[in-house]
Amino acid sequence: MSAASARRIILAILAAFGYYGISVAQAQYLAFLRAYPPPSAAQASPSDPPQIRPEEESPARRAVVSSDFYDPNNPDLPRLQKHDTAVASLPKDANGFPDWMRALREGGIGPRAGLEAAAAMNVLNLDVIMRNTKEMPYVRFPHNSHTQWLDCSNCHPQPFAPRAGAAKIVMADIFRGKYCGMCHDRVAFITFFSCQRCHSVPQQPESPTQR
Repeated sequence: MSAASARRIILAILAAFGYYGISVAQAQYLAFLRAYPPPSAAQASPSDPPQIRPEEESPARRAVVSSDFYDPNNPDLPRLQKHDTAVASLPKDANGFPDWMRALREGGIGPRAGLEAAAAMNVLNLDVIMRNTKEMPYVRFPHNSHTQWLDCSNCHPQPFAPRAGAAKIVMADIFRGKYCGMCHDRVAFITFFSCQRCHSVPQQPESPTQR
């Protein structure tokens, strides 16, 4: 799919669902997608996080930081550590948000399996390919990266019953905080500006026997 086609699809979603109550003009601005240019060898090594200047921040970053998600009525608000301070040392993704998996791989963070020191994660090496994606590439759901953080009970049986085809997932529900949106768009990476991170499996032409 071309970048222009992807942009038209996103604009249609924005218009149809009134994403965050923004106008059409704002929708067009926020739907502008671009790839963050990789640093040259002279600028940074592959292990260095992208250096994003404020004027180069992505629309995703600007849209989120423009809204204060702290409760102003909380009497302990002055004592809370600000989000950007807490994640300042973590590598960032192309939108300027923490790249949690890279931080995990590089040892920047170490999730604990439980309160007991001997507790261990039940890591599952299983990819699920979701093919009901219309014109978009198929979705690859990697259990491995999720179960390095979470126990199976966080997702099963709610909101995902553990059987193929049980969950009828649509992007509108994810944007509204259901299914994947229970974590993504809140703590994990923002799905709306990171389509390629989930839609990562190119569709294959059907063979005559599949039609």
